[in-house]
Amino acid sequence: MRYKDENKNEAIFKATIQLLNEIGFSDISMKKIAKRANVSSSTIYVYFENKEDMLSKLYTNVKQHLSQKVLTGLEEEMPIKVAFEQVLRNQIEFIFNHKDEFLFLEQFSNSPLIKNLCIEDHSWMFQPLFDLVERGIEQQLLKESDTMLLLVLITAPITDLAKMQFNGEFELNEKNISDLIQMSWDAIKR
Repeated sequence: MRYKDENKNEAIFKATIQLLNEIGFSDISMKKIAKRANVSSSTIYVYFENKEDMLSKLYTNVKQHLSQKVLTGLEEEMPIKVAFEQVLRNQIEFIFNHKDEFLFLEQFSNSPLIKNLCIEDHSWMFQPLFDLVERGIEQQLLKESDTMLLLVLITAPITDLAKMQFNGEFELNEKNISDLIQMSWDAIKR
């Protein structure tokens, strides 16, 4: 059995994300990934059973990275509005500092692969965010509504505006970010 090198695993993940963002799911192959990662094709199979296993593990890895970044600095005793702003700023920071990962998540989440690979539910990674919204509802600061509905209402505009910026259609500067956070808060506050 060959020894698994964490650097090679990361190189494979990085190469896969880059290729998926460049050529999409239909044209990607283990051979192309190996070439981009500068490893042999057989090396990939030391780490993953097949392409589906690799994509599933990559998706989980990136979702975990996203959740860690989004929840950075979030503390249970923070006022709801302060915590809310922290989370949104963290999400924006993740998107712009990890553009390739963000684009991969967007592409993968909108692909039938997510169902075909029977990807497990990753919502548990974001439990503190769910708890924050539920605490806001309990404190009667946020609208009494489904937690997921409120979360989608505040996060979807960020992802859409980020994609618009990447396409040169919008500038997400500090003023726009502040306005977006305020508008999102106004949309969900009681």
